[in-house]
Amino acid sequence: MTRGSDYRLVVRRGSRCGGARVLTSMLATGESRAARFGFIISKQVGTAVVRNTVRRRLKAVCAEALPRVPQGTDVVIRALPASATASYAELRSDVHRCLARLTPAEAAS
Repeated sequence: MTRGSDYRLVVRRGSRCGGARVLTSMLATGESRAARFGFIISKQVGTAVVRNTVRRRLKAVCAEALPRVPQGTDVVIRALPASATASYAELRSDVHRCLARLTPAEAAS
């Protein structure tokens, strides 16, 4: 996702799941396209180097989870300050738990 209006729509109207390190919002758009992911990583997370590290880790986690997310779904992941010190495995478990919770059972298979 690249447009601010897309981010706002998902955050305001989508379903949410929170973890210790990330807050995940998901909205099914009904379009026949691949799922889209967007990331919100504020300056509260840390310096630019830390924010970019967190963003790269989250992108890798989402690339791994893409086959399990239904088509036409928009997902926004907001990194919380605790994500700055989290390992890849910790971020992965938070994101996968939230995606599993937000994804309808019939769409995940």
